[in-house]
Amino acid sequence: MIRKILVVDDDVAVREALAQTLELADLDAITAGSFVGAKDHITPEFDGVILSDIRMPGRDGFHLLNYTKDVDEELPVILLTGEGDIPMAVQAMGEGAFGFLEKPCAAVDLLPVLERALKTRGLVLENRTLKQQLETGDPAARMLFGTSPQSEELRQKVRRFAPTGAEVLVTGAPGSGISKVAEVIHLMSPTGQGPFVKRPAAGTNATEFAQFCTDAVGGSLFIDEVSALPEATQYAALELIEQGPNTRIIAGTTVDLADLVRRGMFNADLFYRLDVMRVRIPALAERPEDIPVIFRHYVAQAAEQAGIEMPEVTPEHLAALMAQDWPGNARSLMSAAMRFVLGMPEDVAEASEMGLAEQLARVERSLLIAALGRQNGKASDTAKALKLPRKTFYDKLARYGIRPEDYRR
Repeated sequence: MIRKILVVDDDVAVREALAQTLELADLDAITAGSFVGAKDHITPEFDGVILSDIRMPGRDGFHLLNYTKDVDEELPVILLTGEGDIPMAVQAMGEGAFGFLEKPCAAVDLLPVLERALKTRGLVLENRTLKQQLETGDPAARMLFGTSPQSEELRQKVRRFAPTGAEVLVTGAPGSGISKVAEVIHLMSPTGQGPFVKRPAAGTNATEFAQFCTDAVGGSLFIDEVSALPEATQYAALELIEQGPNTRIIAGTTVDLADLVRRGMFNADLFYRLDVMRVRIPALAERPEDIPVIFRHYVAQAAEQAGIEMPEVTPEHLAALMAQDWPGNARSLMSAAMRFVLGMPEDVAEASEMGLAEQLARVERSLLIAALGRQNGKASDTAKALKLPRKTFYDKLARYGIRPEDYRR
């Protein structure tokens, strides 16, 4: 979440007082004494909002507002004045100011306006990132959504593995999008223009498996839930792969194949042949910050399919979504988006009925899990990354029943 506030005021005492108020509210204050001092921060990429005095020597707050709108029309500017001038307030709002406040401004009046502006800016920047990915990115950027470190790591791994042509094992929780990742690997491979054949493993006999490979010659064969491949077919598949069928094999699974091998329930040689390169899809619980990006994409997609205008997705709605566990991952989030577009957002209604403490607890639990995933389950590194005392961190893990070892890869 973005937290930067560019504070512009020629009065040093006022500027420092505002900065202190913001810092006490856990906001990052960047201060400037004039338009000239603030100018270099005002860019389309600025991940924050602007709080500026109107009456300043030289180029005043209106000049700063107009300059900002020329640079980025969607960068919020909140103006301050000590004059109590109603016509000035009307002018400010007419020229596109996000808000207008009188000095001296109490924190109880200032902070809610800033929070709304920050949420608005955050949505704008996320939408721009998603749009850029959709318009200019490679298949990994266009089809694998999310701005979290885990999502970027997933895209980078797909980009590394795809050109090799080697077998790939794609793992993930149910509903995490295993087949989509497999398709992206295919599209980014040297034979990406060839066929992409998707077939279920369950019930497939040796003859059928050989036919699947033939259908996918010059392209890729994706075997969904390879753990369900019958034992006899596992041996036949291994022999066929060893012969080099001129077909790239991409296998997907939601279970731990290595554990099945240890228990004698899956052919070890086939496992090691398929596990040449492994791509693990992180669950939504490990990257809750991706939920708003993915949900808005699904909402836009569902609205287009339904032939209706895309409804507004408010920050409060997104916060309620982030407070949920989503055991069904992307698939269940897609279903929620479709219900939302059709006016039946019962998932969010259920979350909104929880008390604030419960909602915050769910979000905190998700963020702890996400941080552990980023640090490969290393508790001490996670505590440092979150800037939490070790005792506080371990108390939180115990409160939510989180085990660091569950998030080691």
